Amino acid sequence: MYSAPYENDPVYQMAVKQLREAASILGLSEDVVEALSHPEKLVQVKITIRRDNGKIATFIGWRSQHNSALGPYKGGIRYTPNATAGETVALSMWMTWKNALAGLPYGGGKGAVRVNPKELSQRELEELSRKYFAAIAKEVGPDIDVPAPDVYTNPQIMAWYYDEYSKIVGYSAWGVVTAKPVELGGLQARVISTGYGVALTAREAARKALGGIEGKTVAVHGFGNVGMYAAKYLAKWGAIVVAISDSKGYIYDPKGLNIDEVIKVKEQTDSVVNYRGGDVKVSNNHMELLELPVDILVPAAIENVITQDNVSRVKAKIIAEGANGPTTPEADKILHNKGVIVIPDILANAGGVTMSWIEWAHNRMGCYLTDDEAIARLDEIMTRNFHKVFDEWQKKYSTYPMRMAAYAIAVDRVVKAMKLRGWI
Repeated sequence: MYSAPYENDPVYQMAVKQLREAASILGLSEDVVEALSHPEKLVQVKITIRRDNGKIATFIGWRSQHNSALGPYKGGIRYTPNATAGETVALSMWMTWKNALAGLPYGGGKGAVRVNPKELSQRELEELSRKYFAAIAKEVGPDIDVPAPDVYTNPQIMAWYYDEYSKIVGYSAWGVVTAKPVELGGLQARVISTGYGVALTAREAARKALGGIEGKTVAVHGFGNVGMYAAKYLAKWGAIVVAISDSKGYIYDPKGLNIDEVIKVKEQTDSVVNYRGGDVKVSNNHMELLELPVDILVPAAIENVITQDNVSRVKAKIIAEGANGPTTPEADKILHNKGVIVIPDILANAGGVTMSWIEWAHNRMGCYLTDDEAIARLDEIMTRNFHKVFDEWQKKYSTYPMRMAAYAIAVDRVVKAMKLRGWI
């Protein structure tokens, strides 16, 4: 049998392992699993730009389109120095499940360029972005594939994508990307939406298992966009955020941190460890935060931080995954056996893509929403989806971690759509 070049990538292998576990729960045949294990299309492109010093630099980029049974492909584009084809395929597969679980009319897609954007000037970054999107322009479109920001991409880069695509097709294609600047049909609320969604799922889980969110202690691992807004809204709803970390360390005050002040310190000094106040403790080992005695833990930094090695020391009762893949499969099972509720990433951090759908839908209709209207819609959709997944987990899949219940629900929706369309 033909072996695709991405199949040896460990991130891809992890994604396929999760798919196989969900397929086992659902009783899917091997041929269906094989069909779901590979993207419908994987495009690789070469991007050459002229550096400011006059030299030519070459970069490789990808767009993986995993599954379109439920609608156009949807997923972000990241600029990272370690990007691979296998990782991109895996991320597109996870987007298929995330979109299906959220009930959105989207399939799964993902893009990447292997580059360190911090090493590029603004002019070089713009040239790279425009040339990448021009290279994949035949593969994307408002009704085909709708990219969005991901790691180290942002609304400005989406604006360049939008403009480049509009030049190519000859009209203003508002809906070709989401999370655009407000002036180009985007929503300001998109900036907060992923962190807001993480906070919302933690809030609803606390209502189910802890009697409510008010007064519950929270630790947030990672204080980028997702962790920042998760902390902000959890505090607003009455939780006590006692610990926050970034790559330089963490701060801990059992009486609670002033989140607005932490945000200000982070923005002004580039690290939360410069925060001072109350009985704050500062440590340069951010991994210690994962083991603090808190009710709710929000891992919102990188993948694989809760592992078989440290899971026995994790004390939280609820874990809301803001990052993609912060808990290894082995640790997930141990946490489940301990009675810890792990809200999986494909449910907890779906606020961003849900808000992107809200933006895209209104772009397609040619109208604007206010931020308040958009947030209210996001709250309604994610609250409904959380309870639907939680209740089905309790009724049908309670012997498995919540992640496997979420995967089973998502995979089942995709498989049913494929059968109805006559694909399998």
